Amino acid sequence: MFRSIPLLLSLALAATLTPAAARPAVDPDVPTVILVHGAFADASSWDQVAKRLQRRGVPVVAVDNPLSSLEADVDVTRAAIAAAPGKVVLVGHSWGGTVITEAGVDPKVVALVYVAAFAPDVGQTSAQQGEHFPVAPGLQQLQQRDGWLWLSPQTIARDFAQDLKPRALARVQAGQLPLRASALAEPVTAAAWRSRPSWYVVSRKDRMLAPQLQVATAQRIGATLYSVGASHVAPVSEPGEVSNVILEASGLRPADLPTSATGG
Repeated sequence: MFRSIPLLLSLALAATLTPAAARPAVDPDVPTVILVHGAFADASSWDQVAKRLQRRGVPVVAVDNPLSSLEADVDVTRAAIAAAPGKVVLVGHSWGGTVITEAGVDPKVVALVYVAAFAPDVGQTSAQQGEHFPVAPGLQQLQQRDGWLWLSPQTIARDFAQDLKPRALARVQAGQLPLRASALAEPVTAAAWRSRPSWYVVSRKDRMLAPQLQVATAQRIGATLYSVGASHVAPVSEPGEVSNVILEASGLRPADLPTSATGG
């Protein structure tokens, strides 16, 4: 059903890196940004963010997760880290936050950026993250088929990407990939945020992952916290604001940043 890991990486590189003649010169001190998508999405969900980073001379790779297990997604991300020429900033959206939490202990990783994402502690699962918090409307509408979780087109339009215009929404619906349900019950064995500086972008209008949970997660991991008035798919609906936070984490502070939820 899914492509092999080598093919995944080659396709991700081809899809996210513009031709050399079109790219600005890359500063060797600028880290490679590796973008890790979440459930019900594919690597194309990062396209607009990747373009903005590349215009600033930042090397970018968007991995294409199989979403079949935590281990499988971590393996794809680790392969991308190994292929990077130097330092790495890992960025995870939603389920991708669990992936970068596990993979981010690699010595090449210098910073983590969570976008409306999970960030479990050692021994904790993604599912456990939601305990004691409201169950977001979209999560109540998950569909399961043969052990895989899906979203209906209606749920995507109402709860997953409700701030997108029709054409962009259609692309998100067409690019949906399922998540194996058992992945949410897999605990992480490492928590990179314990030893790496972290940033967190809260989606204030999120109907998939409760904003209260996101804020509490950012505070728990000691992340620099920003917020955007976006749905769950902030990398698609607010790519400029998400890109600015990634630039800051990469040591390239832009002129404008999203609203700081901590007043900083």
